Amino acid sequence: MNTNTTEHTGTSRLPNPQQLVPALGEVGAALFKATGNGAIPRATIGLVQLRAGQLVGSAYLAILHAGNLRGAGGSEERIAAVATWRDAPYFTEAERAALALVEAVLQPAPHGERVPDELYTRVAEHYDDAALATLAMAIGQVNFFVPLALIGKPLPGRSPAEQWTPVPTR
Repeated sequence: MNTNTTEHTGTSRLPNPQQLVPALGEVGAALFKATGNGAIPRATIGLVQLRAGQLVGSAYLAILHAGNLRGAGGSEERIAAVATWRDAPYFTEAERAALALVEAVLQPAPHGERVPDELYTRVAEHYDDAALATLAMAIGQVNFFVPLALIGKPLPGRSPAEQWTPVPTR
């Protein structure tokens, strides 16, 4: 039984998932390749993934994707304003459509569909079919890792080698 908690040890709750499930590296690489096909600007993917991390309440994912945006030259204003994108002046209409889409996908809809026809039409005004599919995969990419982030609780802001406890040797 694993009783490791971040409160007690200052480490993640799970040992390194890639060591536990080696195929995880291949899956992660395939998802990165799928979203990096050039159909959507990397900055847009980063904004969507940062917003997804915020929406699911993962400090690790929010800090990871904010750092990725910073590393790609994203401004502090844009990064800080992602949570309030609706009234922030830093985003293009295409980015706003992508941010609205990630929110619709990840938040329960009180009435009707999560992604109503009106939102789809708005997003489709900015993205062709390949870009829309890539945008869906970008949302799926970050969501693939949500369970590991919430259950394993890797440490925000740490390198991959530091964020997970090592797999115990037997």
